[in-house]
Amino acid sequence: MRGRDKVLAPASHGCKELRFPSQGLAAISKWLLGRGCSGRRGNGADGAAVPPASGRGIREAGEAATRCSTVPGTELAFKSAEEAVLEQFGFPLAGTETRRYTNHALSYDQAKRVPRWVLEHISKDKIIGDADRKHCKFKPDPSVPSAFSALNEDYIRSGWSRGHMAPAGNNKFSSEAMAETFYLSNIVPQNFDNNSGYWNRIEMYCRELTERFEDVWIVSGPLTLPHTRNDGTKTVSYQVIGEDNVAVPSHLYKVILARRSPESTEPLALGAFVVPNKAIGFQSQLSEFQVSLHDLEKMSGLVFFPRLDRSRDIRNICSVDTCKLLGFQEFTLYLSTRKIDGARSVARLEKVLEALKSSGVEPDDDFLSRYEKKLEELKAKEQKDAQLEKRS
Repeated sequence: MRGRDKVLAPASHGCKELRFPSQGLAAISKWLLGRGCSGRRGNGADGAAVPPASGRGIREAGEAATRCSTVPGTELAFKSAEEAVLEQFGFPLAGTETRRYTNHALSYDQAKRVPRWVLEHISKDKIIGDADRKHCKFKPDPSVPSAFSALNEDYIRSGWSRGHMAPAGNNKFSSEAMAETFYLSNIVPQNFDNNSGYWNRIEMYCRELTERFEDVWIVSGPLTLPHTRNDGTKTVSYQVIGEDNVAVPSHLYKVILARRSPESTEPLALGAFVVPNKAIGFQSQLSEFQVSLHDLEKMSGLVFFPRLDRSRDIRNICSVDTCKLLGFQEFTLYLSTRKIDGARSVARLEKVLEALKSSGVEPDDDFLSRYEKKLEELKAKEQKDAQLEKRS
């Protein structure tokens, strides 16, 4: 290569190295800038920025090529020498890339040790099956670097529960899918009553939607929203828990998109909801927490369902469907029925029935049937255990 020739560092597009004589660089730069790229120097007669005829032409040509990205009519792209030096050792990594699992995907916030968003798809087939959460344990996500991961110890005695964004109950079709929802990358610090109560009821409503819609997509995540002081100033502050400073969100969001069937011409049903991370009573309806998708995107800095054609007729899910959550009696009966399955002794089972009656809710036929069946199983087991103990 001749000593006066300069090399333009190619962009990482698989382009070959290009060599130009030094005296030709200013002309190349002028041509590139004249192809519609804004310059930073004085304008020439044709309106394009013209670099000075000096040894700095290589930099100007590189800048012009970079602004153009790709030279019209060619497949060649250029990168300035400054850019090559700038990224010589790489750009900072935020770890926000999409992480995919059996039935959910998420983007993780390495600074706050919580997910930014969690996307899942549910259908009637996915919410039934033999997968059981009693076989699952909360644990760090192996795909998250340990330096940025929350630990179970961060949550213990913190005053906050480990709240699923993609719930275990949406993955009964697969033990693997259910186990993956217990990765701490899918968990946020959540108010205990909110987790077991209102948020749980929203999750149940989402599963109920699969009775009327073949496909339901859900995006859930935490928010830390500003609050206004008495003097009118706005601030954002949040509690952190544990040695790893896991961020406690002020609110949780959920976006629901439902489709009758892949063949249906009916408009998709969509709803966005923002719920405070605190106990919420049964008197509050889901529609009270509904916000526009646009407003939620401004709050979160996220664009939801970017491939969704919003010019289509998309309807409010609370107009298409009920957005009605289970009431006190239905929900209490549901929780009590679940506790029957978890009872490990006759004494524990009897407490389930006592608690239900003390709440003022009458057991229905399904509850009583399950109760009697479980009672027989536990009595038989305890008798067998007693006989084995005598023999020993």
